[in-house]
Amino acid sequence: MKIRRLSPMLLLAANACTMTPKLTLPSPPVASAYPVAPVGSEGVPEWREMFGDPRLQRLIALSLAENRDLRIAALNAEAARAQIRVQRAQSLPSLGVEGGYTRQRQPASVVGAGVGLTPGSNGAKGFEFGQFTAQAVLSSFEIDLFGRLRALNDAALHRYLASMEGQRAVRLTVIGAVADAYLAERLADEQVRLTEATLADWRTSLDLTRRLHAAGQASGVALAQSEGLVRQARADLAQRQREHAQATNALTLAVGAPAPADLPAPVGLMEQPIPIALAAGTPSDLLFRRPDILQAEQELRAANADVGAARAAFFPRISLTAAFGFASRALEGLFEGANRSWSFAPSITAPIFRSGELRGNLELARVRGSIAVATYERAIQTAFREVADGLAASATYGTQLAEQEEAVRQAETRARLAGMLFQAGAASRLEWLDANRTTYAARQAALIVRREQLASAVSLYRALGGDVDTRSAR
Repeated sequence: MKIRRLSPMLLLAANACTMTPKLTLPSPPVASAYPVAPVGSEGVPEWREMFGDPRLQRLIALSLAENRDLRIAALNAEAARAQIRVQRAQSLPSLGVEGGYTRQRQPASVVGAGVGLTPGSNGAKGFEFGQFTAQAVLSSFEIDLFGRLRALNDAALHRYLASMEGQRAVRLTVIGAVADAYLAERLADEQVRLTEATLADWRTSLDLTRRLHAAGQASGVALAQSEGLVRQARADLAQRQREHAQATNALTLAVGAPAPADLPAPVGLMEQPIPIALAAGTPSDLLFRRPDILQAEQELRAANADVGAARAAFFPRISLTAAFGFASRALEGLFEGANRSWSFAPSITAPIFRSGELRGNLELARVRGSIAVATYERAIQTAFREVADGLAASATYGTQLAEQEEAVRQAETRARLAGMLFQAGAASRLEWLDANRTTYAARQAALIVRREQLASAVSLYRALGGDVDTRSAR
């Protein structure tokens, strides 16, 4: 049979109908606007613009090369792409070339006269003969009349696109995690230095109090108060050092490798150039920006294609096996025109009784489609909540930090005045020590608020989808 005779069937397969239902994405199950109006006017910046600290930039760049979660996501995307090739191969003809030699013996009663055959050895009543073959084979090619293979191809494609969006989501998560860990490490480091400086001041005060107590010019209460402050500062220092070591370990884990020795000098928390106000746009913008929402959308499209494949399984499958080649008893004349051979074996398989398997598969595909819809809607709701939380934080942390910084200034003024009054004999030493303790606590609180403000900006950046130097697979 000529190969060209197969072309009508191949054309028919290419124009096969589809059983995949038309997909309409659900409306976003969130409000049309955020509870707190965005205050930023610029778009979401690229991550190098978002995080201007050169030390943090180096760490983020290192994490994008070394983080194991990102490597796993990239490998998952590669696996999904390979699965596309595997699935598409099932929709194309499988051609192969075969060559062989067969020798056999048949009884004379079966072969008949045995013209041209060689009698068997030992005078046995039978004949032996050999045959050389060479042929091209089309193996079990399914003609996709009802779109089953096409639906499976679509499902594999959308799962690959979902894996690409998942890789973007992991990349954005890694950037945010490194920034969070870096801010936590900076907070711990500055708290250690603040505690060390405070401890040094309080030790000096304790030495003076001891000398005054020995001279009868300071009470035992004042001495006990000074010793208590030093003890508390020592305890705080041990806690801060522990927190700094743990924060450094967390940063190393987030980066995926130890920090290089030649990192730029860090920028202090109060001077961090991280923009606090970001333009959030509208909730509908998240549908095109958040990689986790795009990932959920692609998973929904894949589940919808699975429904089409399950529907098509109810219809007959038509497959074709064919071969064209040459067969001859002698190798030297194998490719002569008279030795041409061919075979053509179309087949059709129609399901009649499968004990409810096909209907169960269809119902399972539909349920998984409903799960994918709910997952998509939940991703939108989660994104809306995260952005709303970030906007609320952006609107309030500025006021909180300003008030806390003013509280620090007032505490420092009180401590300075209390010291002057104490030296003039107009205030007790206990009042001066209490003012110093209040100043120390206010400074610690200011560092914590600043770190929380910066962390909320990082969270908002991540909630808005960020700019991670990759284009959406949408």
